[in-house]
Amino acid sequence: MHVVICGGGAIGCATAYFLSRRGVAVTVVESTGIACAASGKSGGFLARDWCEGTPLAELAHRSFDLHAELSDTIDDDWGYRRLDTYGGFASERDSHRRYRSSHELDWFSSGVTVSQALGSPATTAQVHPGQFTAAMMRGAEANGAQLRPGWVRGITRRDGRVTGIEIDEAVVACDAVVIAMGPWSILAAQWLPLPPVFGLKGHSLVFETGDRIPAQAAFLEYQERAGAVLTPELFPRTDGTTYVCGISGEDVVPLDPARVAPDNGALYRLEAMCRALSPVLADAPIVARQACFRPVTRDGLPLIGAVSGIAGAYIATGHSVWGILNAPGTGEAIAELIVDDVAGTVDLAPFDPGRLRPLDPARLRLG
Repeated sequence: MHVVICGGGAIGCATAYFLSRRGVAVTVVESTGIACAASGKSGGFLARDWCEGTPLAELAHRSFDLHAELSDTIDDDWGYRRLDTYGGFASERDSHRRYRSSHELDWFSSGVTVSQALGSPATTAQVHPGQFTAAMMRGAEANGAQLRPGWVRGITRRDGRVTGIEIDEAVVACDAVVIAMGPWSILAAQWLPLPPVFGLKGHSLVFETGDRIPAQAAFLEYQERAGAVLTPELFPRTDGTTYVCGISGEDVVPLDPARVAPDNGALYRLEAMCRALSPVLADAPIVARQACFRPVTRDGLPLIGAVSGIAGAYIATGHSVWGILNAPGTGEAIAELIVDDVAGTVDLAPFDPGRLRPLDPARLRLG
């Protein structure tokens, strides 16, 4: 069996790893580079129980446990560690007032109130997302998988079954194809009956903080002087950097992931907020100013499963902010679905792509 995976992000590379571990021949096709989009520019935060009471709970549990298992069993380093996680608030409009914090985090300014513990090392962890994605691809390659640069132009079929993938000017024969291109998965609606996948643009900064910030993630509400409320997320990493995001919005997804660029106004607001939140961040060099598009669907749930009516066609995308967390569980489940005809570790019924109406290819629009 030969499976072609379209997309070299966390979902695609994790799927390649779990398929290759089952002895399946795998080719990952990527036009721009491994982890070139959200998989390389997201926070890499992992939470075991933050999806309780939703259809994502089982997938999150399995994925969180797999992250720990993979870190123990694969001889590679992607910055995995358990950590404490806190919540709080701050306001530029109310900066003269002081509220009592339930927890003291000495890397925050005095105006930040840390009001609650959101997670402990038993329930929250982190990875460097780009390094995790690259490690999954290396693990797949160690099992025989191949990485092929190129643009996917179409899918060949015979008698209702996938027979190959058109890559640039060539056709690569395969028995199955997995669409895992993040928001660019919408391009596959030209060839397959797929529901739309949208891109939610997020901005982030990466600071060089060394060992000045301990293993403490934070989720805050921050009110700007003009009254707008931002929701910054701050993640110190094992490599001595600290990742901060907090401004999202809608924008046109460019056709080429390499053309994704941050908005200067959003970065200016992020930098001003970081200076107010932490003296450590105020003094630290900024090593990355960036933006990415997270893939989202109409109902907020990912698309994971077989494409109706076309044997050998699968999709795995639309994970929104939980793509890095749920990459291992998704990859494992898709591998089971392809090899065993059923996913045994996670119930994929809530994520069946057939639950949503397919996109009319005539309405396809990208920048």
